[in-house]
Amino acid sequence: MNKGELIKAIATESGLSQKDASSALDALISSITTDLKAGNKVSIAGFGTFEVKSRAGRTGINPATKEQINIPACNVPVFKFGKSFKDQF
Repeated sequence: MNKGELIKAIATESGLSQKDASSALDALISSITTDLKAGNKVSIAGFGTFEVKSRAGRTGINPATKEQINIPACNVPVFKFGKSFKDQF
């Protein structure tokens, strides 16, 4: 499912127009992104939790040249499904 298909599904399920469903989805993504940038967790009951975790720096290998490279530490967004969501499968 891509974003367009998701918008159609939201519009069908909620009775919104596709334009309103698109705006709602964009607002949801924007809100989650803003909170994650601020260092907050975003928990949606029955679905899961979005958060930012720190990834330590490490040594990697360039596959083209086989030389070792330094991969710096960084922050990455992660998502963990909630138990009730997992139990549906």
